[in-house]
This record gives sequence, structure tokens and C-alpha cells, in this order.
Amino acid sequence: MDQERVAFITGITGQDGSYLAELLLEKGYRVVGLARRSTHYHHENIDHLAGRITLEYGDLIDANAIEGVIAQHRPAEVYNLAAQSVPADSWRQPIVTAEITALGPVRILEALRGLAPDARFYQATSREIYGGLQQEVIDETAPLLANNPYGAAKLYAHLMTQTYRQSYDMFACGGILFNHESPRRSLHFVTRKVSMAVACIRLGIPDPPLDELGRPLVVDGKLRLGNLDSARDWGYAKEYVEAMWLMLQQEKPQDYVIATNTIHTIRDLCEVAFSHVGLDWQAHVETNVDLMRPTEIAASRGDYSKARSELGWEPRLSFRELIELMVDEDIRRLSTSGGG
Repeated sequence: MDQERVAFITGITGQDGSYLAELLLEKGYRVVGLARRSTHYHHENIDHLAGRITLEYGDLIDANAIEGVIAQHRPAEVYNLAAQSVPADSWRQPIVTAEITALGPVRILEALRGLAPDARFYQATSREIYGGLQQEVIDETAPLLANNPYGAAKLYAHLMTQTYRQSYDMFACGGILFNHESPRRSLHFVTRKVSMAVACIRLGIPDPPLDELGRPLVVDGKLRLGNLDSARDWGYAKEYVEAMWLMLQQEKPQDYVIATNTIHTIRDLCEVAFSHVGLDWQAHVETNVDLMRPTEIAASRGDYSKARSELGWEPRLSFRELIELMVDEDIRRLSTSGGG
């Protein structure tokens, strides 16, 4: 592959962006990432890539910044992974969610249409676009039924990606990714909250990190969560970014569901995580109504048959292996840092 083939990743400092950057570097790309301007430059997920990637600063609200990066670097592939990505926060910040998660991708598409129409574009769509759809198994033909501000914003971006593909003959794909986790997940997400709490309890950490309400994640040996009956199709983020890249290598642009076709509840998540270190989850987990969503997406699993047959992609790491990996990594981090 041409060593100067350029890939542009928005949201490069996040879980998916960091794994995707690693993958593309391995494949010989020159990687350019967009990060929000800050008073500090510590990005835990990509610190190990310093000197190997180019960071540009801006965000998806600023069309001029996006156009400037595309004009300067002329990417062959663009991966939009940036978003206000926490569904629970979208009720508190619906306008910001719309500006970033819904309109941000349109700003990128407009910039590409004018400056790099031959570039291939990947939009990070979400299982949340199906919202409360009462359907046990979801594939690319399922009805779209977003039922929260985040899902509605992702749905708008998904439909606009299709619109630009059809209207301007652009190579634009939507990856409809079901929940995907890793040790790089932020503490806003329940899988990482659980794995970090297990590590804190197991190691007896006196000052655990704070949850999204600004309270200690663990108090008196207890982790407080929302709806324990909530169910998700959870996969491994490092495997899911491989599917993103594969979508942009196809002859024609299409949308794909990326999932595991399995489903587990938050109770299952807690049982696996706590039992991995010899603890009874029921002795350490309580329900907090403040952490409940106003509306809950329906329990469903994703059918990745199309991705398997056309991309040659399928998940490898099991749910139990994923959660145990996350617990082990949080224990290692806390042990190495002397307690955070």
C-alpha cells in the first residue's frame, strides 16, 4: 500500500478512534486525527501513538476547521467517530447532541463534496437508531425507531449519509454498530463502570473515580447502577474497527450491522465481572433511580450475516472474555498507579 495514503479520523482520542488508528498504522496509512482543543494534551488512549499520528484540533461544530483539515491533508478515507456519544447525557444536552452528533457528519460530508469528492466516508451509526423496536433480532432491513435524543441524532446522520450517497454518488457508508466495549471505554458507560468498580472493591481503593453524577463510583463497597434488567448485544471494540475499515475497501458503499447476535443483561454483566475476582455481585450492587433512562431501548441482538458474507467479518472474543479482560486491565491500572 502507498505509504502516503491518508486516513482522517474524527474522535481519534476515544475508544474506537484509538483502536482504528492502530489498525490503519499497521496497514501503512498516514493517520490524521481530529481532537478537541484543550488546556492539556494528555489523551490516554493515544498517548502511545505520539509521533506516529498527526493531531489537528477542532470539533464538529466548526465547519471551517473541518474544511481546513480536509483541504490540507486530502484524505482518501474519512472515519467520523466523533459524537456526543453518551445516550444518558443526550436528555440533559439535546441541543449540543444535535449539533455534534446529527449535524457534525453533514458538515464533513459537505466539506468532502466540495474538496475531496472521491474520498471514502464512514459514518459511525448506532444500534440506537432502532430505539424501542420490539424485534428480537435486528438486521439492516429493520424499521428505524429512535426513542432518545442521541438515537434521533444518530438516525438523522445515518439518513443523511444515505442521502449523500444517493444524491451525489459519494462513497459513504454507515456502520450500524451495536454496543462495543473495551478497557478504553470511558466511565460513562456501564461496562467500564462495572469493571472499574470491581477493581476498586477488589483492591480496596479508598478514593474511587467519580460517576456521571459526580459521586464516588463505589461507596461503602457498593456500586450504584440504573436498570439491571436492561439488555444489550455487547462486542469487542478492537474487532469492530476492523469492520469499519473493511466497509471502505468494498467496490460499492453499503450499510452494515456489526454485532455478535447475542444478548446479556446488566445483571449478567455484574455476575461475570464480580465472579471473575471471587466476589458475589449481589453484595456489591444497588439500583439508583437517578441513573435510570427516561426511555429504554428494547432488548435485541444484531444479525451480522451481511457483514460476514460480504466483508468476511465476524466477532471472535466472547462476552465473558471481554468483561474479564476489562476487569483485569482495570486491576492492572489501579495496581500500577498505586490506587489512582
